Amino acid sequence: MEAQGGSLRGLTDFLKFIRFSHTIFALPFALASMFAAAGGVPSMRTFAGIIVAMVMARTAAMTFNRVADWEIDKRNPRTAGRHRLVRRETAIAVCVVSSLGFVVAAWSLNVLCLILSPVALGIIFFYSLTKRFTDLAQLFLGLALAVAPVGAWIAVTGTLSAPPLILALAVLLWVTGFDLIYASQDYEIDLRDGLRSLVVKLGKVGAFRAAMALHAGAFVTFIVFGISLRMGGLYFSSLVVVLGALLFEHMEVRRGTVDSINRAFFVANAVVGIAFVTGVVLNCLEPVL
Repeated sequence: MEAQGGSLRGLTDFLKFIRFSHTIFALPFALASMFAAAGGVPSMRTFAGIIVAMVMARTAAMTFNRVADWEIDKRNPRTAGRHRLVRRETAIAVCVVSSLGFVVAAWSLNVLCLILSPVALGIIFFYSLTKRFTDLAQLFLGLALAVAPVGAWIAVTGTLSAPPLILALAVLLWVTGFDLIYASQDYEIDLRDGLRSLVVKLGKVGAFRAAMALHAGAFVTFIVFGISLRMGGLYFSSLVVVLGALLFEHMEVRRGTVDSINRAFFVANAVVGIAFVTGVVLNCLEPVL
């Protein structure tokens, strides 16, 4: 029982280490793209392959991020406990294994996914280095998460077309906006340590205004995505919920407290993802419902 309890604690610590709860941000858009590309439910083989690829890619990205920021995180009170959850050597080993797992999962899907898998890994790894040399760190995080819907579309169809690129743009704008809000918690620490970001560049007030503009752009792009695929009323109804969540997010941001920023970041954006994928799935399944 003691060994089992230790294993459970180890797993719990690892899930905290990679912020597993944040999977709610990227996964819905990969699933939405998958259903849209298939025009309904894809084969179980494709579905399973996409899920495995997403889990492997995110695990690789997060462990790489933790290793790259190991010393930086120790100096930040918000992240100072991360290095105590998992040994650095373990994080490196998991990063290597999950990267290989992602490539194998991509290979199982189709040849184009296999060819592009190193590109996807390069994009998601590169984000972790950007705060050292560019103000556009949040934009690169948006790009890293925007890979998900493109990859899912290619996994289903074996080709690339306009709709997943439109959705990728929406995800890029949305993620860049919400990370501007989240990164405001580290504004003083980043200034002290000489780290770069759009929040450092614009200041908190400027960052919050930029986030609002980015989210407005993301919402418009969600509409364009629906139009590009001739989505019906169920999809566009879900966008009402998305809009409500985004408005709630920015109302919470105006409160200016740590709790309100965390609510704005996690709760509102979880609703955005869930509402969006629900709208896409219902639209795709409407003919058989």
